[in-house]
Amino acid sequence: MTDKVALVTGAARGQGRAHAERLSADGADVILVDIAGPLPPSVPYPSATPEDLAETAALVAANGRRAVTAAVDTRDHEGLCAAVEEGVAELGRLDVIVANAGICVPSTWDQVSARDFQDTIDINVVGTWNTVMAGARHIIDGGRGGSIILIGSAAGVTMEPFMIAYTASKHAITGLARSFAAELGKHKIRVNSLHPGSVVTPMGSVEMVEAMANAAETNPVLRHGFTKQLLPDSITMPEDIAAAVAWLASDEARYITGAAIPVDVGVTGT
Repeated sequence: MTDKVALVTGAARGQGRAHAERLSADGADVILVDIAGPLPPSVPYPSATPEDLAETAALVAANGRRAVTAAVDTRDHEGLCAAVEEGVAELGRLDVIVANAGICVPSTWDQVSARDFQDTIDINVVGTWNTVMAGARHIIDGGRGGSIILIGSAAGVTMEPFMIAYTASKHAITGLARSFAAELGKHKIRVNSLHPGSVVTPMGSVEMVEAMANAAETNPVLRHGFTKQLLPDSITMPEDIAAAVAWLASDEARYITGAAIPVDVGVTGT
């Protein structure tokens, strides 16, 4: 990844920060995008802050690489395109896109409001589409090919109970990756989706666990969710997902495209 440039959304913390830190450790400069502000009120965990985004930039700098930051909502197509344009102008190129930004709102089916559902689809699906549209042309203009990685979820391979909007949105990620892979292949751009299971991030906060537990009380048969791990007692960290991102971004995965790859301790295989 030496001297390549990557775009990472949702970069202020959690998996996005891990992706930025790993790619920069492998030699890439990084365009860091995050809303770094309030999330929709239905989201039960705390929002990222400008300080979180600045800390990610500092971690990239500690790896000896450059970081350009932008506090932008991925739902804002024009704002996101402008931020990527500025980042590419400063860093000189774009080779990799990691569309990581997303939200999760656990609730029983009959407690999901129309606004809640729309917010999840707008951020997880439309925001991902916006990210690819904002960056793909810059990769094409470079004429070197590249890699686009859309972060899905194990819920997008099977399902996660009490997360209807999230499950629907992450199934859409698989379709987006395959469709973009078909059309961008002629430019030597690979597009894949990556599907983590449970990962230790702010999304797994106490508030999130409590919301899941409250929903599960309505239907105890479904309370176990992602618990059927094939590797018992395993705890997936953001760095584990970042390792898979780094591989897909690298030339070692040069013949991998249109794939939906789980990093979930085997929960989607049970």
